Amino acid sequence: MTKPAAKPTNRFQRTRDDHSRETAEDYVELIENLISETGEARAVDLAERLGITHVSVSKTVQRLQREGLVTSQPYRSIFLTEKGSALASEARARHALVLSFLIALGVPESIAETDAEGIEHHVSLETLAAMRRFVKS
Repeated sequence: MTKPAAKPTNRFQRTRDDHSRETAEDYVELIENLISETGEARAVDLAERLGITHVSVSKTVQRLQREGLVTSQPYRSIFLTEKGSALASEARARHALVLSFLIALGVPESIAETDAEGIEHHVSLETLAAMRRFVKS
């Protein structure tokens, strides 16, 4: 689910698309973290970490299943598919790049960490490439 190159489109539609992708990326990253930390990812754990209801998690997990990012059964753990794992890795790499960029600009790390969490989901491939060039120089 690599982010497509920016195209001249309705900026409002792009923002809505980014928000949908942001939710998917946040979920797959958190599922991966939970599995790494505790050996499983349960809907109740996702709800607790995200500060939302179990019903909201269930609806989103159903959407992620339709998109081929996760597998799960009622009252069972949630698992990432290959596609879900790849998306989690992409999001983690994008976060690391944005974080490095902000720190290179002189933003304090604690603030950069929070800012990167939002920026990483809404930045174009072109902007990421410019950030990468800046960080490497």
